[in-house]
Amino acid sequence: MTRSFPPDDPLHLSATRPARAEKKSRPSWPVRIWRALFSMRIDKSRPRLVIVVLGFLAIFGAISFKLVHYANQPEDTAQHSFPVTEIAKARPDIIDRNGVVLATDIKTVSLFAEPKRIIDKDEAVELITAVLPDVNARELREKLASKKGFVWIKREITPKEREEIYRLGLPGIGFQPESKRIYPNGTTAAHILGYSSIDNTGIAGIEKYIDGQGLAALASAGLASDATKLTPVNLSIDIRVQHALRDELLKGIEHYKAKAGGGMVIDVTTGEVIALASLPDFDLNNPKDALDPEKINRIVVGTYEMGSTFKALTTAMALDSGKININSTLDARSGLSYGKYTIGDFHPTHRILTVPEVFIHSSNIGTARMALAVGVDGHRAFLKKMGQLDRLQTELPESAEPQVQKYWNELTTVTVAYGHGLAVAPIQAVMAVSALVNGGHLFPPTFLPRTEEEAMAMSKTVIKPETSEAMRYIMRLNASHKLGTASKANIEGYFVGGKTGTADKSFHGQYDGKRVLTTFMGIAPADKPRYLFTVILDEPQAVDGTYGFQTAGWNAGPVTGNIIERVAPFLDLPKKFDPRAQPFPTMVKLGAWGTK
Repeated sequence: MTRSFPPDDPLHLSATRPARAEKKSRPSWPVRIWRALFSMRIDKSRPRLVIVVLGFLAIFGAISFKLVHYANQPEDTAQHSFPVTEIAKARPDIIDRNGVVLATDIKTVSLFAEPKRIIDKDEAVELITAVLPDVNARELREKLASKKGFVWIKREITPKEREEIYRLGLPGIGFQPESKRIYPNGTTAAHILGYSSIDNTGIAGIEKYIDGQGLAALASAGLASDATKLTPVNLSIDIRVQHALRDELLKGIEHYKAKAGGGMVIDVTTGEVIALASLPDFDLNNPKDALDPEKINRIVVGTYEMGSTFKALTTAMALDSGKININSTLDARSGLSYGKYTIGDFHPTHRILTVPEVFIHSSNIGTARMALAVGVDGHRAFLKKMGQLDRLQTELPESAEPQVQKYWNELTTVTVAYGHGLAVAPIQAVMAVSALVNGGHLFPPTFLPRTEEEAMAMSKTVIKPETSEAMRYIMRLNASHKLGTASKANIEGYFVGGKTGTADKSFHGQYDGKRVLTTFMGIAPADKPRYLFTVILDEPQAVDGTYGFQTAGWNAGPVTGNIIERVAPFLDLPKKFDPRAQPFPTMVKLGAWGTK
């Protein structure tokens, strides 16, 4: 039976009207992936497997990348909170004028702990001290018990110690690669190079100078971590000359039973220090004795009355003033009296002397008369011009203030004229004497390379060229004349000139004639000097062959001669084989004493 509906019945309309297509919405990507992964229908298994495989490949790829990354990292470079100031930074190499390495870095390892990560502190102390018996157990326990995030256990451990600690497998214990400073030549050039701390921070000498030139700033910025990327510091030092100088000084100190000594070789045309030694010195690789007062740098930091070597300054001052000439005569027949003091000569001649004879006989009286001819004010002004009254600054951070008398009167001028009453660092006196023989050009000494052009650009003229020739002539006479105080330094073939100096040492305001400081300054070649050699001996004694004398001509002079003879080949010093040659034309023209 067929069911009928009224035409206007809604049910009839619904039944007879065509059905409308139902619009289906497309699932989102997350839903589709979810259904693909977890649907149990067979036809969905293929996409599910593809997605799972891709996921695992991504995970294993990430893990592999990390493993390769860590494998290529330097050993023990895990990130730790190290105090920046405690990690040894890299330092540039220091080399001599010929490229020989004087100081360099090597890689080492230090042991540290992170106390918060250590599980059993007592066990850690016991195991570590068993491997490192020099580590104090009580102090280590205190460190590990602290609340700090980082503590050093031992700096610069050996490879064997590192391996044994590593095998312990202690959590919270690690190794930090660092740079360690080493000095291949040990004690040689110790007072020039200075030394650095365990953190590779410059403490003294050139090492401290390097920090002041910007290395410290680079380190604080994290830019001084690789020594190979730092430009080497080139010094003016010649390590061959340096070694020979130190060796001959050691021999001289031992032979003449001196308590200490020092020496220096300087290029008078540039001011470059070729060598400098002060004995006793210390081992740069173990500088624990560097602060011993007996091991100071006597050439740079010590101040001494330089004795008769100052007579060279007084003679040059008098000649340059025009009040004295090379043929002037001075009365040395009797002493000069100042109240209770009488100025006399060590080897009195009791006669009138020419200027060269005053120098050769090292006459205090004649030298004092030259200073008095210039006057008190003129004398002090000349010494000021020559850099003897002010502190001398070089690349070495260490320096000394001259000991200048507060009240400068006529007696002061008389005594300072022959080297008493004014104490200076030997390097200051060397600077002044260099100017006397190089044509009259004064410039500060340097431990860095410097050309003649650069030296002349910074120089100031302190005496006339003809005065400089006169000084070279007189210094040569003092070595070549049989009565000259520098005769024992007259090495045949090298045309040496020089001046001795013997100064009584002062104790509690009183001079002790038995304890002296002897000095010798020698130039070579004397006609056109290239190098000035200086030796000082502290409290040398009279020995066999010195006939009871302990003055400079008998000890410092011969030691200087030995140095000149030994280093001359390194310095390419020309030899003079014609003893009749007269290389001082102005002196010959003036008919100076000794030129006939």
